[in-house]
Amino acid sequence: MNGKTIWIIFLSGFWFVLNDGWYLSVSVADDHDDKENSWYHKILDWDDDDDENHKRRKRNRKRHRDNEHDESYLKPVNNPTYKEECGGCHFAYQPELLPEACWMKILTNLDDHFGESIELDDDSKEAILDYLKANSADYSSAKRAVKIMESLGNHVPMRITDIPYIREKHHELDPEIFERESIESLSNCVVCHTTAEKGIYEDDNVRIPK
Repeated sequence: MNGKTIWIIFLSGFWFVLNDGWYLSVSVADDHDDKENSWYHKILDWDDDDDENHKRRKRNRKRHRDNEHDESYLKPVNNPTYKEECGGCHFAYQPELLPEACWMKILTNLDDHFGESIELDDDSKEAILDYLKANSADYSSAKRAVKIMESLGNHVPMRITDIPYIREKHHELDPEIFERESIESLSNCVVCHTTAEKGIYEDDNVRIPK
């Protein structure tokens, strides 16, 4: 191999090295730019995702609180006819405080409703009965409704105050407390249970008036 051939091979090799180096530099630069772009977009995407995740977590927490309320407390009364017709004379008790059979017994004896005669048109009576039956203690998972059902057995009382569980919860109180003018009777739940309208009857929310 003469010197000219060696020189040509050397220049060719040098040329390929330069070209490969250039392509490598471009490739590395492009790769670096891609990584930077990828990182940049990732940050932007993370912000969007984080905001969406925050909203999703907030919705999940709300659903959890709602479920917790369903399992721990009674549902607040939300039927306008029941509120107007029954709540106009006394505290509108949550349907979950009595089983279906008790509500049916009460609504079919309105001529003698604890010493009074109650007049309801057929539509109102049907709407109230349907609401009470559909939301009665039989179909509730609230802890208080479950305990009410367990304590009743086969009994079908017409008074919530005749429920063994309810009487047991108040047995330590002096009976004279319920004779106070500010309370009047055991059935006047809302006077002492400050959150009764919300379906919450926890001891921490009880304030017995003088």
